[in-house]
Amino acid sequence: MAFRLKRLASIHSLSSVSRMVFSITQTRKIENLSAPRLVSAIISSNWFSTGQRASNHSSTEQGTTVHLECALNSRLENDGEDDQQGYGRWGNGGGTFHKSALIDPSAFVEVGAVVHSECAVGADCHIRSGAVIGPTVTIGQSTKIGYNVALANCIVGDFCAIHSGVCIGQDGFGFYVDEQGNMKKKPQTLKARIESHVEIGANTCIDRGSWRDTVVGEHTKIDNLVQIGHNVVIGRSCLICGQVGVAGSVTIGDYVTLGGRVGIRDHVNIASKVRLAANSCVTKDISVPGDYGGFPAIPIRDWRRQIAKHRQILKSTTTISVA
Repeated sequence: MAFRLKRLASIHSLSSVSRMVFSITQTRKIENLSAPRLVSAIISSNWFSTGQRASNHSSTEQGTTVHLECALNSRLENDGEDDQQGYGRWGNGGGTFHKSALIDPSAFVEVGAVVHSECAVGADCHIRSGAVIGPTVTIGQSTKIGYNVALANCIVGDFCAIHSGVCIGQDGFGFYVDEQGNMKKKPQTLKARIESHVEIGANTCIDRGSWRDTVVGEHTKIDNLVQIGHNVVIGRSCLICGQVGVAGSVTIGDYVTLGGRVGIRDHVNIASKVRLAANSCVTKDISVPGDYGGFPAIPIRDWRRQIAKHRQILKSTTTISVA
């Protein structure tokens, strides 16, 4: 430990080391140093809208700065020891992180949380115990990750709230029957993208995409126990109530409200400013804004007329039977 501190003292400045470590290739040039790798990157806010990493941008650009200087403190607290797989203890909260992850020093990773390799965690994030941040996941600044959340193959924007038990980025439900009659899995290789200011309720599941990314637009609010299938695109400022099920490849516009237990079949398009009553089922495209309800979903006035007519028929039937 004392030997390593002397070696650190011989380094004139951290910035001189940081300048050397601007790529994975050049990182290898200082592997002979006992100090851990010091990596800095900029995650531009544009990264979340374009899906492209902005790690090559200069530090003067706007965005979330991510450092691994806390990794140095964590290693020194643990006598400089990493496990064989390259994991260490994060100094701010005591969680576990991989040395290749880019975590802002202000991020709080609680004990029991795990941040895997090549992740990026922005400033002022809070990751609670039991959460697992899978490889290559990106989390924007000031986002809160609840207990036992599982994130994989996804990008989460700024100022989001992901409540306990949420799963994002797992494979979608896609299969086909081959020539021999066997059920085969369709490749699920793309990502799920959660834009900024989104709130996702407990135990909601959002699948990754297969032919396009699954997207949840900014300022959208999702209740507990919601299932969103692969390739679904949801617009901005939508409200999705509990137990809603959205099948794969659905496109939902902006300012759409889905009541409790609404079901939407696959490959359906729903226009902006549509509201669906609870327990409705959408079986075909809805192209006109307005209120809808029923199974299948129809304009709300027609649905209410159907219900009134049905009650009249039941009442008349009951009267005849009694007579």
